[in-house]
Amino acid sequence: MTKYNVNFDVDSVLRTVEALSRNQPEGTLEEESLRVCAAALLFVRDDQHKLGEFREYFRRLTTPAVEGVKVDHVFATREAAETWLQEGDARAGQRVRVAGQGFTVIDLGVRGLKLVRMPLPEAVPPHKP
Repeated sequence: MTKYNVNFDVDSVLRTVEALSRNQPEGTLEEESLRVCAAALLFVRDDQHKLGEFREYFRRLTTPAVEGVKVDHVFATREAAETWLQEGDARAGQRVRVAGQGFTVIDLGVRGLKLVRMPLPEAVPPHKP
């Protein structure tokens, strides 16, 4: 498991995202996703307050901060979780367990909420300092 680097180099990450995006056909979901990721980093890069907030947010999502992750809802099936999303009770950022696997709720704006795979703490090997 990779240890969280609190001082990651934003410009290096942007160069990596750019290199990856060059390998994607223009107009594909993958190419668009990489552009969005780059834009988000550019948005926070030049404002130390925003960058600090982003670093803290990212730290909370990664190890060793996984110990603080709590599961908001548990579902036996993906279908049950999708129904819950459609009912309007879900909120972006909530963590759920679906048939033993971890997911995070993300907000796609007009496209609605979606479950994205994100391992739960018990699925991640222990942190080694």
